[in-house]
Amino acid sequence: MRTVKERFLEYIAIDTQSKDEMEMVPSTGKQWELANRLAEELKEIGAVDVRTGENCYVYATIPATSKKQLPTLGFISHMDTSPAISGRNVRAKLISYQGGDVVLNEEQGIVLSVKQFPALKEEIGKELIVTDGTTLLGADDKAGVAEIMTMAEYLLNHPELEHGEIRIGFTPDEEVGRGVDFFDVEGFGAEGAYTVDGGAVGELEYENFNAAGAKVLLHGTSIHPGSAKGQMKNALLIGMELEKMLPEEQKPAYTEGYEGFFHLDCMTGSVEEATMGYIIRDHDRVKFEEKKRLFARAVEFLNAKYGEGTVELVMKDSYYNMREKLADHMDLVENAMKAMKKLGIEPVVTPIRGGTDGARLSYMGLPCPNLCTGGHNFHGKYEYISVQDMEKCVELLIEIATQQNA
Repeated sequence: MRTVKERFLEYIAIDTQSKDEMEMVPSTGKQWELANRLAEELKEIGAVDVRTGENCYVYATIPATSKKQLPTLGFISHMDTSPAISGRNVRAKLISYQGGDVVLNEEQGIVLSVKQFPALKEEIGKELIVTDGTTLLGADDKAGVAEIMTMAEYLLNHPELEHGEIRIGFTPDEEVGRGVDFFDVEGFGAEGAYTVDGGAVGELEYENFNAAGAKVLLHGTSIHPGSAKGQMKNALLIGMELEKMLPEEQKPAYTEGYEGFFHLDCMTGSVEEATMGYIIRDHDRVKFEEKKRLFARAVEFLNAKYGEGTVELVMKDSYYNMREKLADHMDLVENAMKAMKKLGIEPVVTPIRGGTDGARLSYMGLPCPNLCTGGHNFHGKYEYISVQDMEKCVELLIEIATQQNA
C-alpha cells in the first residue's frame, strides 16, 4: 500500500495550475495529466465505477461493506493549483524539523521564518515538506487528493471495516472559481459530502463568504499634459477616486473573522483607458448586498461627475455562504467533530475567509462542509505541510467514513 507521502510527492510534481479568465473547463489542458493518473490509480486499487467527465472531473466509488442501509457519503478535493504563483517544476524539500527558521533558497535569500509564520512551532519533531522558494508547493489541494486516495486504498484493503457506500470526486479549476461548473451532483449520488481542502489539522468549516466579483472599465481622454486644462480626463485617477470612495476599514488588511471587505485585486491601464478588478466579500448576506449597492452607487456618482459611460461596471455573484444550506445537515459537522475528538484532534471551527467547492455544491443540493488537510501558507512560496499531519488527516477520513456504522 502506498503512503500519503509518496502520493503527495508524486502529485505535486505534475503542474496543474489553472488560469483565470478562460471560457473552457478545465482552464488548462495540463490538469488532465493528473486526472488521468488518478483515474488509473483508482482502478488499480480496486475502486469501481471509475470515470472521468469530459470537463476533467474524476469520479469513483468504494462499495459499501456494511449490512446496514447507510447514507452514501462523498469526499471531494480539487486537482488544480493557484494561478498566483507557478506550480511548474516544484522542487520539494524534506526536512526533519527541529525548530527555528528554514532556509528555502540560500542563493535567493528566501527563508521560512518562525517570526513571520509562528505556526511553525507546532511542527517541531515532524518531517516537513517545503518548497525551494521558487514555486508554490501544491498542498492546496494535492494534500487533500493524496489523503482521499490513501483513505480509499486503505478501505478497499480492509473490507472488515464496515461502512456505507463512499463516493470520491476530484475537480478542476477550483482556484479560479469554476470547480463545480460541471460537477455531476446527481450522478455522484451522495447524500452528503466533505471537501478536503482546509488548512491546519483540526480545522472544520461550514461557513464561508458570500462573494462577488466586480470588473470596472474606465474611459478617459488623453491630451498632451501641456495643454490638458479643461480637456484631459485621466482614467487612472478616476479609478483611484473610486478606490478612495470605498470604506478604508473594509479592506482585507484591516479585517478578520466575520468581517467582510472590498479588495482591489488588479489595476492596469493608461490615461485613455484603465481596468480594475475587485472582489467583494461578507459572511452576512444583508451586509454583502449592502456592499454591492455601495459599490454600484460609487460608480453612478463618478458617471454623474465625469459623464455617463465614463465608468462601466460588470458585477457578478460568485458563491454564497454555505451555512444557509448546512443548517439542516449539521449532522455532517457533528460527525466530523466526533471523529476528531476520538482521534485526539481538537476541532477548530472557523469561518472560511474565502470559498470552497463545497459552498457551491451545497447550493447545488450536495451539503458539503470542509475538512483540514494539514497544509499551511497556501498560494505562495512559503507553503508547507508535514507528513505526520497528512497521516493524521487520512486517519480522520477513515474514521468519518466508518463511524456511521457504529
